[in-house]
Amino acid sequence: MQKISTCLWFDGQAAEAAHFYTSVFDDSSMGKIMQGPDGKALTVEFEIEGRQFMGLNGGPSFTFNEAVSLVVNCDSQEEVDRYWDALLVGGQESQCGWLKDKFGLSWQFVPTAMSGLLSGPDPAGAQRAMEAMMKMRKLDINVLQGAYDGD
Repeated sequence: MQKISTCLWFDGQAAEAAHFYTSVFDDSSMGKIMQGPDGKALTVEFEIEGRQFMGLNGGPSFTFNEAVSLVVNCDSQEEVDRYWDALLVGGQESQCGWLKDKFGLSWQFVPTAMSGLLSGPDPAGAQRAMEAMMKMRKLDINVLQGAYDGD
C-alpha cells in the first residue's frame, strides 16, 4: 500500500469513474468497494499504472477544478492520442495538453520529449517550442520538434 494516495470526490459516480479509468489505462485494476448505509458505493478503491486512488461518493458539495490535475507522461504520439481520445469522450478540451474528462477531472498529457524541447541547449528553439505549445490543445510531438528545430 502506498503511504500517500489520492482521494477523488464524486457526486455519486465514483464506481463509474473507477471502471472508466481502469478501462483506459492498461496497468490498472479495481479494488474494494465499500457500501454506504443506503447500499450504494460510498468508496471505491482502484489503481492506475501502479498509483492507488480512492473514489468517494461525497455528494454535490465539491467539484473538480483545474487547480488539481493528473499528469500522464507519454512516450509517443500514439500514446498521447490514445489517452486523449479516450478521456475526451464526454469531456472538454483545454490548452497545452490539458482536458477535463466527463467527470470534470483535469488531465495533462505530456510527451516525455517535452523537457528536452522546452529546456534544450538551444534557447531560441525552446522558445519556439513553447510558443507552438501555447497554440495547441492536444500536444503534437512532431510539430513541437519542428518548432524547436526551426522548421
